[in-house]
Amino acid sequence: MFRPYYIYGNFPSLCYYSTYGHVEKLAQEIKKGAASVEGVEAKLWQVPETLSEEVLGKMGAPAKGDAPIITPNDLAEADGFLFGFPTRFGMMAAQFKAFLDATGGLWRTQQLAGKPAGLFYSTGSQGGGQETTALTAITQLVHHGMIFVPIGYTFGGGMFEMENIKGGSPYGSGTYAGDGSRQPTELEMEQAFHQGKYIATITKKLKGSA
Repeated sequence: MFRPYYIYGNFPSLCYYSTYGHVEKLAQEIKKGAASVEGVEAKLWQVPETLSEEVLGKMGAPAKGDAPIITPNDLAEADGFLFGFPTRFGMMAAQFKAFLDATGGLWRTQQLAGKPAGLFYSTGSQGGGQETTALTAITQLVHHGMIFVPIGYTFGGGMFEMENIKGGSPYGSGTYAGDGSRQPTELEMEQAFHQGKYIATITKKLKGSA
C-alpha cells in the first residue's frame, strides 16, 4: 500500500509545496493515480510555509489547501515518496529545501535509504527549469540513499506532444504557471495521474519483494 503525505505502513508519501496552487493540482491528480492501484491508499502532505502571511498577501498567493503539514519524522513511516515543488531559478523552491534540510536525523540513521522516490514540479516558462529543477533535486535523494524513479517515456505518446505546450519530462510530471493564470492542462493532468499510478506500482512491487 502507498501513502503520499501521511506515511504509514506500505504507502508512498506525496509531499509538496505550492505557492499559487499549480503544484497542488498536480499532487491531487497524482494521488488519484496512486489510489487507482489495488491495495494502495494515497494521502497528501504539504511542507511548512516559510514566508509570512503579509508577504504571501503582497505576492497575491491564494490560501493554502487543507492537506496536513508534514514533519521530517513523518517520512520515516513511508515506503515511497513523490516530492513536488515550483522552481526558483532552475531549482526547488526554498520552502521545500528548508524542509529537506531538516531531515538530518533521518539521514544519520539512514531511515529513507532504499525507498523509491519521484519528483514533480511547476515552472513559469518553457525555459524555466522543467528538467534542471528535477535534476538538481536528485542530490537530495542521493544523500538519503533513496532510489530515484523517473517516469522515463512510460507515458507514451503524451511525451511527444508538439502541437500544444506541455510541461513535464522523463524526470517527472510538470506544468507551466506562466504569470500564474495558466492552469495545468488536461494532458499535464493525465501525465500526473500516470506518474502516481506508476510509482505506486513500483513501490508496491518493491515492498512485496522485501
